[in-house]
Amino acid sequence: MKSLTLIMFTMLFSMGLFSFKVVQEKWVVPAKYEKMKNPTTSSAENVAEGKALYAKHCASCHGKKGLGDGTKAKEVEGDLGDFSSAEFWAQSEGAIFYKSYIGRKDMPNFEKKMSEEDAWYVVNYMKTMKK
Repeated sequence: MKSLTLIMFTMLFSMGLFSFKVVQEKWVVPAKYEKMKNPTTSSAENVAEGKALYAKHCASCHGKKGLGDGTKAKEVEGDLGDFSSAEFWAQSEGAIFYKSYIGRKDMPNFEKKMSEEDAWYVVNYMKTMKK
């Protein structure tokens, strides 16, 4: 009887652990970036460049439409964001640039893969995903 009770307790405890949603820690953006303004203008050419860079570096996790449903999304811990949401765009452009370019944990750093200007082009492309 004690063994059965122990097994049931272990199963219930394990199920309880799996049922907790992982809470992502707050992503603190340094003030320098929070206040940063986009130095590029949104033109057809740089949006097209941003789209190409997004397809190469971002779509596999964030999805073609920025909904966080890319082919690698299930491999990533935490929230991938919904680039069409008002909540996402309530952030400053500098914060979006920082998170997209500097990264953290599962979000890779792109400083060696693209220029700052290119990263801003990606932000310009991401704006086309707004609802």
